Amino acid sequence: MSEQRTVSISIAESIADLPHEQWDRLDHGRSPFTRYAFFEAMEHSKSVGPKTGWQPFFVLAWDGTSDRLLGAVPAWIKSHSYGEYIFDWAWARGAQAAGIRYYPKLVVAVPFTPVTGNRILLAPEADEAVAKALAKTTMDAAKQLGLSSVHWLFVSEPEELTLRTTGYWPRLTQQYHWTNQGWTTNEEFLASLRSKRRREVRREQRMVRDAGITVRMIEGPDMEDRHWAAADAFYRHTCGRKWNDPYFEAGFFERIRETFADHFVFCAAEKDGDVLAGSVFFRQGDALYGRHWGRREHVRVKGLHFDVCYHTPIAWAIEQGIQLYEAGAQGEHKVARGFLPAPIRSAHWVADPRLAGGVRRFLADEREHTQVIMSVLDGQAPFRRGDDGPLPAGAIHESLPPGEAIAIEAEAPQSDVGEEHAPPAEPDEA
Repeated sequence: MSEQRTVSISIAESIADLPHEQWDRLDHGRSPFTRYAFFEAMEHSKSVGPKTGWQPFFVLAWDGTSDRLLGAVPAWIKSHSYGEYIFDWAWARGAQAAGIRYYPKLVVAVPFTPVTGNRILLAPEADEAVAKALAKTTMDAAKQLGLSSVHWLFVSEPEELTLRTTGYWPRLTQQYHWTNQGWTTNEEFLASLRSKRRREVRREQRMVRDAGITVRMIEGPDMEDRHWAAADAFYRHTCGRKWNDPYFEAGFFERIRETFADHFVFCAAEKDGDVLAGSVFFRQGDALYGRHWGRREHVRVKGLHFDVCYHTPIAWAIEQGIQLYEAGAQGEHKVARGFLPAPIRSAHWVADPRLAGGVRRFLADEREHTQVIMSVLDGQAPFRRGDDGPLPAGAIHESLPPGEAIAIEAEAPQSDVGEEHAPPAEPDEA
């Protein structure tokens, strides 16, 4: 931070209190989910707010001489641990057993969205000193409010270093991401797969086509009313059949249509004009993010889930020049479809020293386990580089210590893109 610049810090409890243009001028990186319109859609639909346990708490840095926004941290005061996708239920239980209050806590994240992205949003003229000031101010605010802890979720790699140097403890978990390895056509991608995997992809897509179903990707501005209605209905149906309430309240997708459609993509499975199933995506630049999947109750077509969530989106991604496709949280079955282990970074601080010691030991053990798991799974990639067969589903988990609260959970192939499993049960994602 230059000596000539005066920086002032403030807190906002609603995105509506902030200047739209200045907020979107900040560096949001590859992810679209910290954009003004996405946060505004959540507030507008009352998906976040005091009644949901996600109270907005934006930490802001302003240029004192020009009133220009230099940086921001999207934080939330939380009264639970739902919708975070970096699990701390074991920490909360440990705190309760020790008579330590765990809630409320402060979380820096995008609600209900397990996607890596910038969490310290900086203006082009802001420097690392501003980033560190925001990180420190966030912790100081938690102390002043008497909050138990601060949790930075799905941070970028450079931010992890900044947070380490300001007193936070790094955490390593993992997801499965598809990256374009130079393919220019879907046929090139399929040719890179082992013959068994290639046959499976073609068979799954053939079963869908034989059922008379057409699967296609539709960008937000080109979607019809029936597609928007289906996206909302499928999301609520998926949540409902798992006995969970949806995170995104009624009106969220409608608001996205009004203000953020340019970033929205829908993969529709249609027959005779009816939308039978679909998956929701968001796109920014060369990155695609799969978020929610659903279908009509009566639809039972083998291969449909994989076609709508993986095969057709990958083909479209290659055609569009997309380099990164994140299909949400967890799911070993994604490895067989070209999604390889990717590190997920977060950073944490706990106020009470009795709990802090246990958390830090947990993080060290978990990091070691995660690194081993990623190494094993990386060797199971479906690409033509050896004759080793795929790892049996769930086999890697058998080597973990009994009862270890690892943030990597087994997931059945029928589950949704981005679906999360945790104690207690989370609403389905994807």
